[in-house]
Amino acid sequence: MAGQNKGFVHGIVVEVDGEEYYLDGAPDGPNGETDVPGHYWVIAGKKQLVGKHYNTGPFGAPQWWSSDAPDGELLYIVHGIIDTWTEEKSEEYAAKGYTHYHELVEVDGGDPHPTKVVWLKHTARTSFTLDGGPAPQFSHEVTPGIDYEFIPNYETPYSP
Repeated sequence: MAGQNKGFVHGIVVEVDGEEYYLDGAPDGPNGETDVPGHYWVIAGKKQLVGKHYNTGPFGAPQWWSSDAPDGELLYIVHGIIDTWTEEKSEEYAAKGYTHYHELVEVDGGDPHPTKVVWLKHTARTSFTLDGGPAPQFSHEVTPGIDYEFIPNYETPYSP
């Protein structure tokens, strides 16, 4: 996968409100940085990220997200927007496919950001069963296009 990720990094550092943050997850980046398992990122503008989501888990665990997709397969292209959680925003983001938000943690100390999250839209590249990862209770069949069912936590208020 590393050769396929030119410019994309696992364990990306993003600046939010003058502080450096990781995406919360396993400390499996090259130098122990935390990140969402199987995700590689690039900064795509102010408060935006683009990611590649592979069928790989923490520390290289095989087929972690899907039992029927090949190990290491590119499952999704991900777009992320750094913003706050409000009830109004959650509905607006979800309607556009940003059904999952992910927490940011400080590089120094690991504390969660007090108000901001990364809103994520997963666009599937292939068909597979999403039946693993951190939330197998959200198992579902995926087809190419926006996955509106990807771990839908948009209605859950952010509470660091």
